[in-house]
Amino acid sequence: MTRRWLRHLRLIDPESGRDWQGDIAISEGRIVGLGEVPTDFVADEEIDGSGLVACPAFIETQFQAHTPGHGRNGDLESELRAAAAGGFGTVVLDPTCAPIADQPGVICEQQMAATTLGLLRVHSAAALTRELRGAQLSEMEALLRAGATVFSQGQRPVADSRILRLALSYAADLGRTVFLWPEDDSLAAGGVMDEGPLSLRLGLPGRPQAAEDIGVERDLRVAALAGARVHFPSLSSAQALTRVAAARRAGQAVSAGVSLHHLLLSTADIGHFNPHGKLLPPLRSQENREALGRALGDGSVQCLSVQHQPWGREEEGQTFVQAPFGIAAAEWTLPLALRLVDAGWIDLLTLLRLLTTGPAAVLGLPAPRLALDTPADICLFDP
Repeated sequence: MTRRWLRHLRLIDPESGRDWQGDIAISEGRIVGLGEVPTDFVADEEIDGSGLVACPAFIETQFQAHTPGHGRNGDLESELRAAAAGGFGTVVLDPTCAPIADQPGVICEQQMAATTLGLLRVHSAAALTRELRGAQLSEMEALLRAGATVFSQGQRPVADSRILRLALSYAADLGRTVFLWPEDDSLAAGGVMDEGPLSLRLGLPGRPQAAEDIGVERDLRVAALAGARVHFPSLSSAQALTRVAAARRAGQAVSAGVSLHHLLLSTADIGHFNPHGKLLPPLRSQENREALGRALGDGSVQCLSVQHQPWGREEEGQTFVQAPFGIAAAEWTLPLALRLVDAGWIDLLTLLRLLTTGPAAVLGLPAPRLALDTPADICLFDP
């Protein structure tokens, strides 16, 4: 491996809160010098980092790579390269692939492909229920043995509370976090954007914010009943986020994430049927967006997500109703996220915590650090 010397950097370690100037020496993929570099260190490559920030590489909890799949919407290699360009060192694959990640063979295929590519650290989220339909439990223990890290419902709720309680109870016994998609399915059914004045004016089926609020309340109560640790990866409702924060303060094992899209965009950005504004959960009102932004600094949000969801050319040119949900945004993480700092909602250290140590805690992984003798999973960027 190349021995690298990164010089004249601003070093930020979210775990310790340190922010200082110095160098980094890397050998065999590990940090062997930090701040001051050993005098006997000989580098194969030197990089002048004047004006640059070095921090631990980011962790993405909601990453769609369509693997396994047909490849026309991207594949593991194309999407991991996009994530690396965006500063990520670790991603969690969404279980919504073809076939669904509800069989050990699918998890093994994902992990073998990731190992072969050797680009990033890749974790698999196994489907909580068979085909994500919420009717039957997946073979949860076998999926963990195959290499899964967490369980997830992707972007589908479990409508049957009895099934949800049973699944969460098994997950609790296995000691794993469950990613839940909180939504009242009957209220949300068929909706393609936030229900409100704009959906009425555009004549588009609405998806009311109340569907998420009700889903969060139900899921929190069932999770408490089962004694399970749950994570809501992409809340869009400020009211739902407030409820989760209250449960967390009361001692429940629950965490919440918010996507950058819902912090930077609102229903107004849909304009005249712009399908790039079609997200799940849908973009909400400007007032709700601002409330989410204010919550970033008070500890209500544990991690940020870019909710990366790429689509190929075959999906272009469709109407708003026909178009799939989602935006491919992994490589634009920093330009987008730094807007939150520019807006004064959070400082740079807090932002980096939401992209590194926060997601690691959600996943039960060691906190990423800038420290001696740790893996050199480093993001280097010009702010």
